[in-house]
Amino acid sequence: MANSKSSQRNVPNPLCFISICTTGGGVCMMNKQWRDEQHPSFINFISSFLAANSFRLNFVPIAPDCIFNCGGSSVAFIFVTKWDCANPIPIFTRVTKVKGQFANLYVVVSLPTKELNDSFVRAYFKLGMEIGRPTFVPVQDLEMGFEKIVKIAHARGECKRQGVVSRLKAEREQAVQGIDVFQRVITSIPGIDNHDAVALNQAIGSIEAIAKAGKESIMENTDLSADKAETITRFFRDPKFYLSPKFN
Repeated sequence: MANSKSSQRNVPNPLCFISICTTGGGVCMMNKQWRDEQHPSFINFISSFLAANSFRLNFVPIAPDCIFNCGGSSVAFIFVTKWDCANPIPIFTRVTKVKGQFANLYVVVSLPTKELNDSFVRAYFKLGMEIGRPTFVPVQDLEMGFEKIVKIAHARGECKRQGVVSRLKAEREQAVQGIDVFQRVITSIPGIDNHDAVALNQAIGSIEAIAKAGKESIMENTDLSADKAETITRFFRDPKFYLSPKFN
């Protein structure tokens, strides 16, 4: 049974979330096995949250953990409520399998500590996952994770209603391209690789934020070594370093 903040927190009043889906809800189909692995208080939170947002909840044997149908749009979700640092391979293997079965798939991962987040980043690149396919959504606690799931499902449903799915796809492609540009810029720094780029992006943010971050901040919030943190700081702040020729 998953350990989580859910078992230590009171279930929030679901009425405060009604604004998420003001035009009517939909249907949430939940994997029976996934349900049985969660703490009962978390399942109670999910039931109350969905009811307050006009979603029907059905428990069925399905491949993902949840499938939402909202506004004629079906969206599948894998919700990793307990990250296993020692054995992440089964999670990514399952993601790869489910990705081939559903056009719209999101993977929500609960990573409440820096150690868990660092473990996830290392595994993500070690196991060769393709950025943005599917989209991974890291969250700090379970309730936040399920709220994001409902918001994503509702947003996809609204896009379908308004006939702007093509715009959503374009925005997603643009976001993926933005990540690619970010990686190319950061990995152009001598000694910095893709793993380092993702760690910097998740922990610090944009290129501008990284440029302003000091060596100590980079080391505190990522798993980068002191030498790499020093190199990044010099790259953005020392003209003699970033303007010097990169060839003999």
